[in-house]
Amino acid sequence: MLSTPRDIMRRHPRLVAGILMTFAITIFFAARMTLFAIYWSDPAHRDQVLRGWMTPGYVARSWDIPRGELQQALGVLGHPGARQTLQQIADENGLPLAELIARIEGAIAAHRAAQ
Repeated sequence: MLSTPRDIMRRHPRLVAGILMTFAITIFFAARMTLFAIYWSDPAHRDQVLRGWMTPGYVARSWDIPRGELQQALGVLGHPGARQTLQQIADENGLPLAELIARIEGAIAAHRAAQ
């Protein structure tokens, strides 16, 4: 005798919940990956003018520079793993935003010259 979905849900509620949860997580990450791919494939998001609202990760992705190189250019500025904006990093270290941006632009130029 074949079991109906209702019978399976009654007999194995945790299994069904686990499968549904796995499906939902998979859909979430697939949608997230698709949205990121669409966003970063737009040429308007590449090589953007550096602004205070940007995070180092955003700058690294926009300018196609490895995050490690960008973090080295920032030196000990900022907290690794924290999502701080460039303005927050500059304020925290008592630097003008323009000086921090100049450091980043120097790192970008050095990276591109090395390629």
